[in-house]
Amino acid sequence: MKVSVFRKEHFNAAHRLNNPTLSAEENESIFGKCNNANYHGHNYDLIVQLRGEIDPVTGYVYDMKKLSDLIKEHVLNKFDHKNLNLDTDEFKELNPSAENIAVVIWNILREKIDRKFELIIRLYETERNYVEYDGN
Repeated sequence: MKVSVFRKEHFNAAHRLNNPTLSAEENESIFGKCNNANYHGHNYDLIVQLRGEIDPVTGYVYDMKKLSDLIKEHVLNKFDHKNLNLDTDEFKELNPSAENIAVVIWNILREKIDRKFELIIRLYETERNYVEYDGN
């Protein structure tokens, strides 16, 4: 019997969507306001889902305190109140779209969480726009 557990976190970050191989006009056409040379910010909501078997000893799928600590140490401390383009190594060469941010977060956490657990990342860039990544 598999059960999913979810941890919701929040972080604020600025970014600029820009592809340096494209002209300024092409970037403006593709990314619009998100290509603002002075950057713009989002209040991201992050939901980390783990799916696995319930441990018969603890009754947990995964210790939520441990999950919270992992997210804080390896994601929030890295991205919260940062300019993703300028302040992080992960996005020096990678366009920080919501899709790419979700994949980066998945990769960071996948290294820290036993593979017996399915890992799914859901990232809300706005209340209405979100992405989900499960490693496939």
